[in-house]
Amino acid sequence: MTATVDIDSGRTRTTMDARPLTCSLGAEVHGVDLAEVSRDDDRFAELKALLLEHKVLFFRDQGMSRAEHVTLAERFGPLEDHPVLGSDPEHPGLVRIYKDLDSPREAFENSYHCDATWRENPPMGSVLRCVEGPEVGGDTIWVNMALAYERLPEQVKERIDGLRARHSIESSFGARLPIEQRHELSERFPDAEHPVVRTHPETGEKVLFVNSFTTHLTNFHTDDNIRCGIDYAPGAGELLRYLQSQATIPEYQVRWHWTRNSVAIWDNRSTQHYAVQDYWPAVRKMERAGIVGDRPF
Repeated sequence: MTATVDIDSGRTRTTMDARPLTCSLGAEVHGVDLAEVSRDDDRFAELKALLLEHKVLFFRDQGMSRAEHVTLAERFGPLEDHPVLGSDPEHPGLVRIYKDLDSPREAFENSYHCDATWRENPPMGSVLRCVEGPEVGGDTIWVNMALAYERLPEQVKERIDGLRARHSIESSFGARLPIEQRHELSERFPDAEHPVVRTHPETGEKVLFVNSFTTHLTNFHTDDNIRCGIDYAPGAGELLRYLQSQATIPEYQVRWHWTRNSVAIWDNRSTQHYAVQDYWPAVRKMERAGIVGDRPF
């Protein structure tokens, strides 16, 4: 950490010590009290700059309260509820993701995904805190999807230029519901359509923007792409699967082992993540504040 003097107050202030965890993304930040950051404009500006640089930031031993958790996340923007998981009644926007012996062994987290891309405006990012975790297992993987796009072969970049894709809550969260509830969920949240390659609104990076919520390419069936039916089915699906598979490449990833009161803050616009469900029957309790984002372009 580097010490500086605040001229107005005369106080000594330390800059955040961010230590990269891989060559691709992710940094562990030391000597930071996130509860303090939630109340300090300058500290938050420093935190946000590090987030844009590293895409996901990690912190240990953060004893912040739920209220401070929400306040920190709201620094980035308004928080959103989740239509299936709901949120803490006393802290709207704070979603409890609790897994214990009464929970299904498999759910929705153990796939590579950006949060809620089935929304017209997917989340900008999230602040996730571990309340209780297993001693072994229960890690989360994040992926740099800007790097995934950058390293695509040039002929693939040319092929996907201008393509758009559909993202669905009905085929993911809705799939477990009775048909009437599934249809009602789909009516409340119709499938969203996003560009296959989005532009990050703050950094200008090009980002590969398909994930496990993506069902199909919507404008692939053109004279340039289709000679006969097999070019579309299964051709378009095979292209989408290939693009989705880029998130599984280890060179684009960072993996984090949770401990009690550890925190991750990530940019949902340029990353995907995967919660590894290898810990059952241990208990894993997480609390997440998701931040409203903009419409991808």
